Amino acid sequence: MDAPDDVIADPLGPFRAELRAHCYRMLGSSQDAEDVLQEVSLRAWRGRAAFDGRSSMRTWLHRITVNACLNDLERKERRVLPMELGPAAEAHAPVGDPLGEVLWLEPFVDDPEQSAVDAESVELAFVAAVQHLPANQRAALIMLDVLGFSAGEIAGAMDTTATSVNSAVQRARKLVAERVPERSQQATLAALGDDGQRKLVASYTEALEHHDIPGMLSVLTEDATWSMPPIPTWFRGHEAIASFCVDAPFNFRWRTRPARANGQLAVGCYWWVDDAEAYVAYALNVFDVRGDRISSIVSFIDGERFAAYGLPSHLSG
Repeated sequence: MDAPDDVIADPLGPFRAELRAHCYRMLGSSQDAEDVLQEVSLRAWRGRAAFDGRSSMRTWLHRITVNACLNDLERKERRVLPMELGPAAEAHAPVGDPLGEVLWLEPFVDDPEQSAVDAESVELAFVAAVQHLPANQRAALIMLDVLGFSAGEIAGAMDTTATSVNSAVQRARKLVAERVPERSQQATLAALGDDGQRKLVASYTEALEHHDIPGMLSVLTEDATWSMPPIPTWFRGHEAIASFCVDAPFNFRWRTRPARANGQLAVGCYWWVDDAEAYVAYALNVFDVRGDRISSIVSFIDGERFAAYGLPSHLSG
C-alpha cells in the first residue's frame, strides 16, 4: 500500500506538535525533543513504504516516536531541577556557580492548540516527576494516560505484552502521584481567572523592578521556592528568599515581559547591561501558583531561549 500524499509532503503532518510534546514529556528537554523529532521525521520518511494502513497514521508515528525516545534515554541520565540535588540554602548563602555537567530539566513552549489535558501533562511538576520513572514505565504511562492509546497498542509499539504495560502503568501512577500537587496549574489558573493572573504577574514584576522586598513576599506563599538552573543553589521560604533578593537580583536593574511556558505563567526577565545600553534577555521565570500566590519560581537562566517564546533579545533603556 502506497504512503498517503501527506506523509510524502511532511512525514509528521498534523501530528507534529503532538509528537513534539510526546518527546518533551519523555526527555524533559526542548532541545532533545527537537533533535529526536528530526530523527522521527527521517524514520517516517524512510519507512513510508512500510505503512500498510492497518493502524492509524497517528498510532504509526507515535510507535516510531516512543522507540526513538527510548533509544535516546539509553544514553542519558534523567533531567533534574535544583531541588532534587540537595537541600535548600540558608539565608544569605552564596548563590554559587552553574553546573554545566548536570542534565537540567528545560522549559517547553506552549502550543495554543493544546487541550487542558495536554497542557497538564507538560507542566513542570509532571514532567519532573516522570523523569524519576524507568524509561519503559515513563513511555507506558504517557501513552496510556496522556495520549489515550490502549494497552494493546502500547504493547505493540514497545514489543511487550498488554499485561506488562498495565503493570508498568500502575507502578508509574503511584510514583507520579507522590510527586505532583493534588491540583494542576490548569485548574489553579482557571480558578484565578484572567484578571487574577494578570494582577499576580504585575505584582511580581513591580516588586522585581522596584526592589521591593515586602511587595515580593506578598505574592509568594510562605513555603515558596526559588531555583535557577543551571545553578544548583535554591531557596525556600520568605526569610531565605528575601535575603537572596537583597544579595543578588535586587543589585541589578530589571524589566520583564509576560510569557507562557509549560502551560504556566511565566515572565521573561531582562537585566541592564551598560555596554549594550539596553536591557538584555537573562532568564525565563516559570511560576507555580497555589491559590492566588506564587509557590515556586524556576528561573531558567538562558537568554538565548527567549526567541522561542516570542520574546525579544533586548529592551531599550
